[in-house]
Amino acid sequence: MDYVIGADIGTTSIKLVLYNTKGKVLGYVNNGYKLYQDAPGMAEEDPHEIYLAMLKGLHDLTSKVDNPSDIKGVSFSCAMHSLILLDKNHRPLTRALTWADNRAYKYADQLKHSDLGPKLYQATGTPIHPMTPLTKIMWFRNERPDLFKKAHWFVGLKEYIIYLLFGTLKEDYSIANATGMFNIHTMDWDPTALKVAGVKRDQLPELVDTTYQLKGLNSHVVKLTGLDPKMPFVIGASDGPLANLGVNAIQPGVLAITIGTSGAVRVITDKPKTDPKGRVFCYYLYHHMWVVGGPVNNGGIVFRWIRDQICGSEKVTAKELNMDPYDLLTKIASTVPAGSDGVICHPFLGGERAPIWDANARASFFGLTRQDGIPQMIRAALEGIVYNLFAVNKALEDVVGKPKSIQATGGFARSGLWRQMLADIFDQEVTIPKSFEGTALGAATLGMLSLGLIDNLGEVKNFVGTTRSLEPIKKNADVYKELIPIYLRLGKKLETEYKAIADFQREHHEG
Repeated sequence: MDYVIGADIGTTSIKLVLYNTKGKVLGYVNNGYKLYQDAPGMAEEDPHEIYLAMLKGLHDLTSKVDNPSDIKGVSFSCAMHSLILLDKNHRPLTRALTWADNRAYKYADQLKHSDLGPKLYQATGTPIHPMTPLTKIMWFRNERPDLFKKAHWFVGLKEYIIYLLFGTLKEDYSIANATGMFNIHTMDWDPTALKVAGVKRDQLPELVDTTYQLKGLNSHVVKLTGLDPKMPFVIGASDGPLANLGVNAIQPGVLAITIGTSGAVRVITDKPKTDPKGRVFCYYLYHHMWVVGGPVNNGGIVFRWIRDQICGSEKVTAKELNMDPYDLLTKIASTVPAGSDGVICHPFLGGERAPIWDANARASFFGLTRQDGIPQMIRAALEGIVYNLFAVNKALEDVVGKPKSIQATGGFARSGLWRQMLADIFDQEVTIPKSFEGTALGAATLGMLSLGLIDNLGEVKNFVGTTRSLEPIKKNADVYKELIPIYLRLGKKLETEYKAIADFQREHHEG
């Protein structure tokens, strides 16, 4: 039997899944690591902690097979937008700044509202936002010139780990696409973006396709993991596009909606497409396969905030009942009708990416009366998460048209209330694929193609497994049709004040 490992390097953990060539899961490891948030806007990881977590995971999975040579390859997925500064000897000068690091907000805002901002977006397919390495490099150049001057290389997390594994710096088109410095029309680093960043082409890794194979594994890694030294690694792609592949949302018009800690709405097209209003991204996956969509910062993390900050007594009750607090909160929310009795939540606890791309965005509840309480607030927060995904989809429809079908995945899919809420708010049938760790499966499938173990990416349909579908409930959908325009209009009005309140909060914090 031949095996492939899909390795998904995420924001708080690395997930490694051992698959056979039929897509069956034969082993799973989830190794966590710390997200450092010691200062306002900071969100960093230690790349060596991630490297060690990966080595341990590879060792544990390799020990599950009788013959390590039966593992034909490891294929990577990685979270987008990370940045590490390296010195001339490839030693890190910084930790890895993740997509969630917002400290470059000032430079992103300046660039976004300059004449150059829209042109860069059209060239790169990456919205101007502090998540991008482009704006993070601008931040270093202006705020930490000492580190910027010492830096010889500017790389992402995947590229640095590949360097530790193979001693070479390579970057796949998909990860490069999300830096804000890669031109989606020339498939090369964009000269204008590099000039804006203040970096030279030879300070960035060599670009390769997503099926590129790395060979010559470091002997130290072989010793620690037990892997066959001749086994190739497939460089893979970024997590968003691979999530689409992993749930078999690769045909035009098939919308993939993911809600985990954060969330995303994405669809595949056969060529690069951008939005005149700059609301969606366009990222490369494979030949004639581009993923157009929008990521949101505020998914399940909002539900966690509700649990921890609003529902303290409910947490205690859940513990007394030996019940998952999320299950109890969902049960409480289900006692309130669709629309939360007119309470609307804009769930922007962590700023927001799509569709407004505003790091200054803040959360709010609107419509509260004396008759409302925790049940309405819980449901309104859950609805607000889905309203925002619906707003992303409306922007997406302007670029690629109305979706033919919806595939929904992520931790939220375990909740019957959320599943139905998604169908009702989108007023469309929603399908829940069974696939386990879809992003890792996407990485493994791309790896199988590179290694010649499958003929085309469409074979992922055989790996996903059975699915279940939900139809919208008409009376609920009708309520949401009344409330969504209010949500959208209110959001427009609030946008004009986000910067003012964010500036006040920063000044107050610094004081």
